[in-house]
Formats: sequence, structure tokens, C-alpha cells
Amino acid sequence: MKSERGIGFIAFIFSVLVIVAFLAFSVYLVRLDNIIREKFEGNRWDIPAKVFARPLEIYANAPVAQKEFEQELKLLGYKSSDSYAKPGSYVIQASSMYVHTRGFDYGDSADPEQVLQVSFSGDQVVDVRATKPSNTGIARLEPMLIGGIYPQHNEDRVLIKLNKVPKSLIEALIATEDRNFYHHHGISFRGTARALVSNITGGKRQGGSTLTQQLVKNFYLTPERTLKRKVNEALMSLLLELHYSKDEILEAYLNEVNLGQSGNYSVNGYGLASQFYFGLPLRELNIAQQAFLVGLVQGPTLYNPWKNPEAAQKRRNVVLHNMLIMGYLTQEQYDKEAARPLNIVEKPGIGTARFPDFLDIVRRQLKTEYQESDLTNQGLRIFTTLDPIAQTRVQASFRETVSRLSKASPARLKDLQGAVLVSHPENGELIAAVGSTQDFTGFNRTIDAKRQVGSLLKPVIYLSAIESGRYNWASQIEDSPISIPVAGNKSWTPKNYSGEGHGLVPMVQALANSYNLSAVRLGQEFGLAAFSNQLTKFGVTSTVPAYPSALLGAVNMSPMEMMSIYGNFATGGFKYPVKAIRSVVDSNGRILDRYSLNVQQTIDPSAAYILNYGLQQVMSSGTGKSAYNALSPELKLAGKSGTTNDTRDSWFAGYSGNHLAVVWLGLDDNKITGLTGSTGALPVWTNVMKQLRQKPVNLRQTDEVQWQWLDPASGQLSAEGCEGSMYIPLLRRTIPNRATACGMPHYQVEPTYTPDTQNNASQSASHDNIEDYIRDSEHDMQRDLNPQVNVISSGSYHD
Repeated sequence: MKSERGIGFIAFIFSVLVIVAFLAFSVYLVRLDNIIREKFEGNRWDIPAKVFARPLEIYANAPVAQKEFEQELKLLGYKSSDSYAKPGSYVIQASSMYVHTRGFDYGDSADPEQVLQVSFSGDQVVDVRATKPSNTGIARLEPMLIGGIYPQHNEDRVLIKLNKVPKSLIEALIATEDRNFYHHHGISFRGTARALVSNITGGKRQGGSTLTQQLVKNFYLTPERTLKRKVNEALMSLLLELHYSKDEILEAYLNEVNLGQSGNYSVNGYGLASQFYFGLPLRELNIAQQAFLVGLVQGPTLYNPWKNPEAAQKRRNVVLHNMLIMGYLTQEQYDKEAARPLNIVEKPGIGTARFPDFLDIVRRQLKTEYQESDLTNQGLRIFTTLDPIAQTRVQASFRETVSRLSKASPARLKDLQGAVLVSHPENGELIAAVGSTQDFTGFNRTIDAKRQVGSLLKPVIYLSAIESGRYNWASQIEDSPISIPVAGNKSWTPKNYSGEGHGLVPMVQALANSYNLSAVRLGQEFGLAAFSNQLTKFGVTSTVPAYPSALLGAVNMSPMEMMSIYGNFATGGFKYPVKAIRSVVDSNGRILDRYSLNVQQTIDPSAAYILNYGLQQVMSSGTGKSAYNALSPELKLAGKSGTTNDTRDSWFAGYSGNHLAVVWLGLDDNKITGLTGSTGALPVWTNVMKQLRQKPVNLRQTDEVQWQWLDPASGQLSAEGCEGSMYIPLLRRTIPNRATACGMPHYQVEPTYTPDTQNNASQSASHDNIEDYIRDSEHDMQRDLNPQVNVISSGSYHD
């Protein structure tokens, strides 16, 4: 009886334990199930924000040469071929090109995949024909991916849909990794048992995982090799297959699997791996290339094609052989694909940004408006203003010119650095940015290098003089020594670069030759407060010190701030904030932000037009003359050089009708370079501008501006051919009402005297004849009334 009770008790305890174990196991399964469903149905991956260049627009009469068009295609990874049957290919036939585009989804619009026939003549497109209709007459190539803003754990991927994956890649994957994928329920019992026995006995590590198990391992679990992890892997695989279809699981796997490493960034998924190893979209790969990617699953490091090309090719052929065995390839197809070279790109096309300085500017702008988490896991698409052709050419030109300057003085300039910014002034769009002669280190000199700017600020002083109405470009100003009291019973005594003054000079000559003394005297007349207020209005955010040396550029500013200032001059008095982004689109294709034009008038257009003339004289006869001669005089370029004390910094800022460029050169340790603005930054600026198609400066002349001949010595109206006369634009309200003797015959005048009839009568009586009277009267009028003439019209108006 006791034994029966004991057995019953033991049975009861055992039953309780079984029930408890079952409940515990059930709870554990529910927890695992929640983990699986929460991640698989939520945001599965942190998707970095992708940053794109501007798309190249093609239309009749577009200013795009055939050579430039082909360069853009090559940057996008298009291949020249004898057929344009596949997307990403093009054919050249004399002055025409046939291009099979890839299409692109912009969020608010989409460009279709199509074939374009583009015909060229000279430096422009003359005709565009397309296989898909367009209401605008404009066709676009897809924008180039220039980089990403990555999550903290440094994963990168390009999401792909299963229906966009080549069938042959799926066949290669099934044949090599999991031939029973469409028939099992998540695990391979034979493979799992083999792996468990091996792991328990300490034998050689075994695989045996299905694609589902591999996904679970990568998606949910740590890489540790323990019995608990293996059990979890099996259970979660079963649960995953219970809830989701084979296609859903396969699509997740294709996007999750790790296929390499690019510096600090892991390459996840076949979409990104295709770009990384071949520089092409996945659908443009041949079967051999797809097989190579499948082969990487077993060991991206072991089969790294740059380090172990023979092993990589051998592994690829194993995959191809698997496809042959499974009947996915014929013997003929296998032989053809196995004979192909790897055709890996020389350098990975992702990971390291192609244009890191520009990308850094984009990232900084975004950070002022978005949370870091939005940029690193929401899959945003950032469409920028970057022109990849301009960027590539500017970058190469900049580095070549700086290298040449360095070699000319290797002891002093071996570490010469610099920055270049190029924008379209009419809308503020930044099209190129270079912040280093070497690899990007995180210190972006276009923004971070705040250095003294020297004479670049002098036009601000002359603008105040023009706006006052008291000065014009012919006004004589004094360029002589001056001493200005400063704090502490001290004085500041500026000097010209030559060390000597030039006496009285026309204001335009002072600007063109960058005289310091005349600029300081003029700046003192209008005050430091007016000078500082102008800079703030033009977009300067750096602090402008309240001491007189600021008038000569003893102010630390970045190249970006200088671009902001000169943008006001290039547009004729309007400020378009420099922008690097056009729009931001979320992962669902919705436009989050569209960076439209934002314009503010900062200078009266009449005064801006007159200032522009002075900056043009800098180029035609002053410190920028070498660029004026190297580029076409018909461009009517405008600009200004800048040199700081002891030639530590070399600057040049200038513009054509469609490009504004700012260049800075110097040493990071702020040592002396020996380069002035004209001998350092100007050659860089000149070569940069040569790389771009330029239009002439053509600011609108307002009704308040009139061109006149002036005599600098007297300030009076003069005429063409008169000694020393200058032809300059003037504000109408400032036109003199007196003329020189040489200029008088060229103007209609209104006399300001009252005739004395009685005196005239007596004078008439004293003359022998009327002809003598008339001759003497005209002589007296010219002698006595010339200083008082009122000009009422002139033949010197310039439209």
C-alpha cells in the first residue's frame, strides 16, 4: 500500500513537473514568438539615409556636350556596348548615342526605364527621342548615389524586392545553401543533429543550417556557438516558418545576409553587395557574377576577391557547378559562365563616400532639421544639388594646381592645403565642394577652416561709399599713411602691400589694385558699425571684431561665409542662401522637405550694378588680370583677391554669369605660405573656372543707373577723347551738373544767368559789325558760365 502511494506521489510530482515544464516551455515559446513577430513585422533594419546627386536633364538645346554625357554615364556605371538591349548600356553612333536607362523613383514622380536616342552638335544636345512618352520633353538619367548616413552599428544595405531579384541568383542560392528550402519547415533535422553532435563532442564545427536558420541567426541571435543558441535557432526557425511564407522569408534573407566589409561598414544584402563588388545594380549582373555573390555566404573574408582572387573564382565555380547539378544551367551555359573572369571593380563603389566634403555639408545641413535616428534608420532619400561632372573636374583641377604650387616651393609648401566651393549664384545651389588636397579626415575646410580673409572684404567698404551718393568710381580718394588710435593708448598704422602710398587716386583704381590705405580711410568715414551690419546682412555668422583692422580683413571666416557674401554681388543685390539639398523623401516616397528658392534683397540693384563694375575692373586691369587673360574677356568676369598679413592666407572669390567660386589656400598650422591672393588662390580659381561652361556676367542695368564720362581730377562731366576721362556707371541722382571745357560741346545745357539788355546794347554799339559781337559773346559765355551749366541731356547714355 505504501509502495502504491509512493508510486502515485512520484507520478503526481512527475505530472506536475511535466505540466510546469510544458507551461514554462510554452511561455518561452510565446516569448520567442513575440520577438520574431515584433521585429519581422516592424522596422526590420536600420536603413541609412541615401544621398544622391542631381539628375542630368536631357532636352533639345540642353548645354550638354557628347563627351560630358558619356562621362556622366560612366560615373553611373553604364557600359559601352554593341547593343543597348539591357538597362545600364549605351551605344555610340557618330554624333548620336542610344542609352537604355534604368529608371528611378523620386517619390513624387518616377522616370521609366526606357531607351533614349540623344543627338549632339557642338557643345549641346540637338534632339532627344524616347521610347516612353513625356509631356515635358525632358528626359533624365537617374541621380548618382554619392554616399549614405549610416547607423551607429555601421550596417549598410540597399533593400530589394523578391520580384526584382534575378531568378538565376535565387536558383544559385537554393542549389548551394538549401536545396530543400521549399519543402522543409524551417530546420534540417539531419543537419541540425549533425551539428549538435559535433558541438557536444567538441569535434569539427559543422554547418547544416537552412536559409531560415541562417536568417534567424543573423536577424535575432548573437554569433556565439552554444547549445542554447542552437536550440533557440531551431525553435525560432520553426516559428518563423509558421507565421510567414517562403517568399517573405527568402526576401528577408536576401536583404539581411552579410556579404562583406568596407572599412567600418558591413555589406548586408545582395542589393548592396552588387554595387560593392561590381558597381552595378543587381539585375544587371550576369550569372557568373550572381554565383560569385552567392559563394560569399560561406565566408566573405575567405573569398575576398581583392585579397584571394583565386579562391574567390574557385568558390564561384563551385556555385555554378551546383546549378549545373540541379539542372538550372545547361552544360553549355556552365562552360560559358565558368570561363568568365571575376570582373570585380578595382575599388569598392560604396562605403567611402565619393565626394566626402560635399556629403559632409549635406549631413550638417540635415542635422539642423532632423534627428540622428531619422537619418540613420528611416531609409530617407536625400536629393542634392551636386553636379558630379563639375565636382569631378573641379576636384582634379584643384589638386593638380595645388600640387604644382607645392612643387614650386617644396620646403615651404609641401603641406599646402585649401578649399574650393562652386555654386550657381542665381539660385544658391552648391554644385561642387572640395575641402582637402588629400583624403577626407572629418575636418572640412570649406566650413571648418576659419581664417583671416584679407582684402576680400574691401568691396563692402566701397559699396557703402557708392550707396552714400558721395562717391563714384572716378572720385579721387586719398591713399596715404594713416594712424588710428586704438585701445590702451596705442595706434594702428596700416600699410600698403608695396609699403608706399599712392596719393590721390580714382576710387576704382584703389579697389582694382587693392590699396589698403585708401580702403581704411574710406572705411573709417562710414564707420565699423556700418561695415559689420553689411556683413551680417550678407549672411556672415562669424563675429566681426570692433577694431579698425577688420576693414582689411582681420576677420576669421570660412570659405562658405565668403561664398555667402559674394553671392549678393553676383546676383545684383539678392541673397540666395547657399544650399546643398533639393528635397528629402521618406521610405514610402513621401516628400518631407522641398528646399525651394529663398531670396532676400540685400543691396539696392542700382548700387549692386555699380559695384559689379568695380569688381570687373579688378579682373580687367587689377589683381585678377591673369584670370581675365586666361579666360575669355567676353565673360566680363568679376572678383577680388585676398591676402593676409605675412602671406599666411591666399584667397580669391569671383563669378561669371552662372558660376560663383571661392578658393582658399593656406597651411593648417597657419605658417607663412608666401602666396598672395593673385599668386596662390587665383591660379586655382582660374583652372577651376576653366573646367566649367561659363556664361558672361550680365547684371540688369536699372533705370536709376546711367553711364557717363567723368573727369577724375575735377569730378565734372567729361567726354570720350578728353584727357584722363573715365566712362563709368553712376546713380542718376549723383550725376554732376557741370562739365569740363573739353566735355562741354557734348552736352545740351540750360543757361543759369540773366541777360543784361542795357549792357548788351552798349557792347553791341562798340563793335564794328554783328559778326564780331556774336563771336565775342560766345567766347564770354564759354569763359564765364561754364562752371554753372546745368546738364539737361547727354549723348553718353549706355543701355
